[in-house]
Amino acid sequence: MRTVFFKSPSPARTTPPPSPPRQTFSESLMDEDIEVAQSIITKWDSSDSSSYCNIDYLFSQENRHEVKQYLNSIKHLQRAMQYFVSENPVAEKLVRAQNLMQTAMKRLQKEFYRILKSNRDHLDPESVSSHSSRASPSRSSTSDFEDEFEYESRHENETISEMERASTAAMADLRTIADCMISAGYTKECVKIYKIIRKSIIDEALYHLGVERLTLSQLQKMDWEVLEINIKSWLNAVKVAVKTLFYGERILCDQVFSASSLRESCFSEISRDGAVALFGFPENVAKCKKTPDKMFCILDLYEAISDLWPEIESIFIFESTSAVRRTAVDSLVKLGEAVRAMITEFETAIQKDTSKSPVPGGGIHPLTRYVMNYITFLTDYSGILSDIVADWPLTVPSPLPESYFGSPDANESINSPVSVRLAWLILVTLCKLDGKVELYKDVGLSYLFLANNLQYIVRKVRKSNLRFLLGDDWVAKHEAKVQQYAANYERMGWSKVLASLPEDPTASIPVDLVKDHFIRFNAAFEETYKKQSSWIIPEAKLRERIKVSLEKRIVPVYEEFYDNYGGVGLRKQTWNESIVRFAPEDLRNYMSDLFNGSCSSGSVSSNSSHGGRSH
Repeated sequence: MRTVFFKSPSPARTTPPPSPPRQTFSESLMDEDIEVAQSIITKWDSSDSSSYCNIDYLFSQENRHEVKQYLNSIKHLQRAMQYFVSENPVAEKLVRAQNLMQTAMKRLQKEFYRILKSNRDHLDPESVSSHSSRASPSRSSTSDFEDEFEYESRHENETISEMERASTAAMADLRTIADCMISAGYTKECVKIYKIIRKSIIDEALYHLGVERLTLSQLQKMDWEVLEINIKSWLNAVKVAVKTLFYGERILCDQVFSASSLRESCFSEISRDGAVALFGFPENVAKCKKTPDKMFCILDLYEAISDLWPEIESIFIFESTSAVRRTAVDSLVKLGEAVRAMITEFETAIQKDTSKSPVPGGGIHPLTRYVMNYITFLTDYSGILSDIVADWPLTVPSPLPESYFGSPDANESINSPVSVRLAWLILVTLCKLDGKVELYKDVGLSYLFLANNLQYIVRKVRKSNLRFLLGDDWVAKHEAKVQQYAANYERMGWSKVLASLPEDPTASIPVDLVKDHFIRFNAAFEETYKKQSSWIIPEAKLRERIKVSLEKRIVPVYEEFYDNYGGVGLRKQTWNESIVRFAPEDLRNYMSDLFNGSCSSGSVSSNSSHGGRSH
């Protein structure tokens, strides 16, 4: 019974299905991370038409909490991927995690691109550079994202502009995305987007600043007027380009990328071409035809780069941007060479001046005006000229009188290379003017010409920076030489008049000899006055000084002679009153009219009882 009751027919024997392997605690956590990440990432997957977020921006002011969740999900997804790579590299879950990561990275790429494009105005270099000191503390990872927003919210009431606030927020978002993509292994994709967009912005900004990429051949074919316009445009642009454009771009790179190697490569590729083109322009200008009239534009270019060199060296400090520094230095070298060549050409032009027409009235020679105006303008650049001529010793082609150049004494004020060079140019001009006196047939006029021109030079020196470069000793020596020329003019120009008067006007003289003195004086004075009526002394002080000196030399002697022998009573007893044609006051009046270049008629009256002038 027992057997019958408990025993049943035996069916075919089957193996029960194996139980699934037990999941570890770590694996369950990783699965959970993937599930959470999938729900968040797919929500913002723009390729999923069922997602209600497919047209929204993740990085917006309204979605700050969502952004934090999204970034945390990526961080947890990375952790899950690292776990499965180490435990089971062929696991299906790893593939799933990788696909989710690709989807997340595509979303961040789009956000990165959108922020860069839509915030062009907020991320312009001027905005970035103007508030770089306000930039928020740098973050080492996406885990600090919440701290960043808390930092911003605490400073919402700061007195900063809306554009600065938007710029700060945009840079914070870009850095957050960059940190996330780089940590996930998507550095190449992130950097590529950044370089393309920012390089186009830099190139466009340079274009709007008026910086053209002109070749040497194009510059050499330009008329000087056109080239000068390009130079002025470059001068207006370079300071903005360095202090705002490139400086701001360097700050932005530093803000967006935490890794120094990425900062360098991004900034280098974005700015190098534009900067090399910018700083290569002066070098090409320096290689064009060199004439003295282009000097000041060349000096302006040199000064601009020289003044900006500390910023250039600081901004383009990387090895990868050494081409920019080298280009700027090459431009300085070529511009310096051009300046030295033009100074040499200027000196040669002075020496080769071939003007053969004497200046009417012994006035200022055009060469004197041109040279002194040119040199005076050069003194405005004395600082950079010191650099340019420092290692350029002066070689004198032929010996010249030491008196022109001054004493070589160690205490001599002319000691700097610039001072020596400018003093030499003035000396060359004075020597050339010495040769011009041969054009004058009258010796007195030749001395007046020298006095006028040297006085013009001294006055230019005294009233400009040349005085500080050449020194008071130089001025004093050349003023003394002006007085010497003036004295020689008086002696030679009025020698006949002075010789016509007796040595002692109070001495007893025979009547015939008195008559002879008056006749000779009348003729000499009339001849001299007529001849010198067109002579000029442009400088008022020199003019008055010579007038006073002439009056003191002539009038007192004549007045004594006149008082003794030219009185009315004596004239009636001895000769016709026409013999005594000038009273002392008449001489003063005539001489007061001299050196203006416009005396009445250049003649004197022959029938005035007191020698009155004809009008």
